[in-house]
Amino acid sequence: MISQSCWAAKRNGHSNLMNRLVLIDGNAIMHRAYHALPPLTTPDGKPAHVVYGFVSMIIKIFQALKPTHFAVAFDRPGPTFRNELYKEYQIQRPKMEDDFISQISLVHDVVKAFGIPIFELDGFEADDMIGTIAKQRKSKKIDQVIIVTGDRDILQLVEDEKVLVFMPTKGLSEGKLYSEADVFERMGVVPKRIIDLKALMGDASDNYPGVAGIGPKTAISLLNEFGSVENIYASLEKSNISEGVKMKLHAGKDSAFLGVTLATIRTDAPIDFVPSNAVITTLDTPEVRNALESFHFFSLLRRISGEVPTKGKAKAARDTAKKEKKEHDQQQALF
Repeated sequence: MISQSCWAAKRNGHSNLMNRLVLIDGNAIMHRAYHALPPLTTPDGKPAHVVYGFVSMIIKIFQALKPTHFAVAFDRPGPTFRNELYKEYQIQRPKMEDDFISQISLVHDVVKAFGIPIFELDGFEADDMIGTIAKQRKSKKIDQVIIVTGDRDILQLVEDEKVLVFMPTKGLSEGKLYSEADVFERMGVVPKRIIDLKALMGDASDNYPGVAGIGPKTAISLLNEFGSVENIYASLEKSNISEGVKMKLHAGKDSAFLGVTLATIRTDAPIDFVPSNAVITTLDTPEVRNALESFHFFSLLRRISGEVPTKGKAKAARDTAKKEKKEHDQQQALF
């Protein structure tokens, strides 16, 4: 777990860095907020707990990491190139609830009010936006990228000191900042081999099979010996792999190589990250103030502005104080 003081130590350890980009996996964080926070509505009765959680997370990240640049990536509705390659890809995932769907545009609006650019593209996932921007880091003179997500797939992008992943647990002060060593400790393979690990084991959440009969222990052992799915199959007949495992690998060859393609986060999506558009110096913008006031999120407004609500808003703030305290206490279990 990383406490606030640990965050400070991490920042001080990279004090020579000029440009730090925080990239948020928007859909992953929205889903986390949706499932973890109690119902919350706007004054006109519309669901808003996802918006509340997302804004709270942005504030916490900005205060903890002090990024010079900020961006958010979202999935687009509709199929992606992965669905075209494999029709069953993610087909088992439940339909999104209406009260979640209704908040997606509200989250987009608030992100824009902060002046934070949004990246999304038909046919690609948010992961591919993130991977492409992280790949462009060096040419765009970004010293460090920190990706905020709950999705383990993104750990494949970790590159020590250059690209790190922060995965919240109970809160941003109780999360994990992953370096290459941390990825290996958790997954049993180095970051770039997470692709091959998923290809061999399959992925239930994305609904592709992998190699039948190959579990985590065998997959990790094979990858630590041979390095990749491609090398495993190139060496299969000359290796000392047991006959039983060889038979499974032969039978599952097509699935393994399909899995490599499906698991690989694209770094060549047709987008261009422009650093000047992502510069951030403050979260306190007139647009954000208006948005938070319209939601009656006065506690969040005070966190970004340090202001006491105007006289006309004081009664509303008092009326919601108890409710906000309960929401705040529960959302700390998330952020």
